[in-house]
Amino acid sequence: MVSVLGYGCGAIGGLMVKGTAAEQDRAIGRAIDQGVTYFDTAAAYGDGVSETNLGRALKALGAKVTVGTKVRIRGEQRDDIGGAIVASVEASLARLGRDSVDILHLHEPITRDGAPPTFTADAILHDAVPVLQRLRDAGKFRHYGITGLGEAPEIRRVLEQGGFATAQMPYNILNPSGLAPLPAGSAMPDLGGCIRHAASIDVGVMAIRILAGGALSGSEARSPLGVPSVAPIASGASYAADVAAARRLMPVIEAGHAADLVELALRYAAMPREIPTVLVGTSSIAELDHAVAAINKGPLPAEAPAMIAAIQAG
Repeated sequence: MVSVLGYGCGAIGGLMVKGTAAEQDRAIGRAIDQGVTYFDTAAAYGDGVSETNLGRALKALGAKVTVGTKVRIRGEQRDDIGGAIVASVEASLARLGRDSVDILHLHEPITRDGAPPTFTADAILHDAVPVLQRLRDAGKFRHYGITGLGEAPEIRRVLEQGGFATAQMPYNILNPSGLAPLPAGSAMPDLGGCIRHAASIDVGVMAIRILAGGALSGSEARSPLGVPSVAPIASGASYAADVAAARRLMPVIEAGHAADLVELALRYAAMPREIPTVLVGTSSIAELDHAVAAINKGPLPAEAPAMIAAIQAG
């Protein structure tokens, strides 16, 4: 069991990668004080810097929370998937200062052709899963999961056959296709109902990209702590296009259904029963406080989704 809002320690928000140690420690403590119980990091976030900083902060606080990290396989590592996973897990645990984590996510997109950097379902099931099971049984983590990116049929196959406990999948107000059909005429990638399918087979879904990398703020401005540019994942052709799509939703704010676009996006993402946890990264404690306050307001008014659909339909 974890909180509805999970804290993402990645490079897009950037606080847990580029912030000061004091700011990072305060942010983690503040999140815990406000009821956040899941913290999400990865070896790829700042080349391990995020893991190091999260581990330090949690140790200083003596906090007992749920921690997930990730393994990513690149380049020559593809020739030895199992060895790469083992090495990555050991390095992650060392940086976190822990003997184990609660969840390890395989941080790879899955496609039919498996062209790098993607992997085929067969590679995941035959080369990665046995190693994940062995490491789980050895106590390196309690559960293993996957980042549900790629092609829907391949993702569904992996979820059905791989024993994955969790899946991190994109879901936001611009692209709800993990659960529902895309808006008419949408050019967004079709996620083919993968969230609905995952929930139906008892895979715990963590929604990612709920703010489309920050674009759902309606502003192209980036924090100095965050990455300077964000490549869209399961959304529009560019960050600027996503920002423009977000701005078209301002009538929903003007109608009083949410205080601002960020609140609208957060509450929208947390509404579906198939999504128990949504992840958000921040560049400041103020952004964290804003996210917590938004989630605490609960679901959007019943009129809001219909208004959103009408705007998107054009």
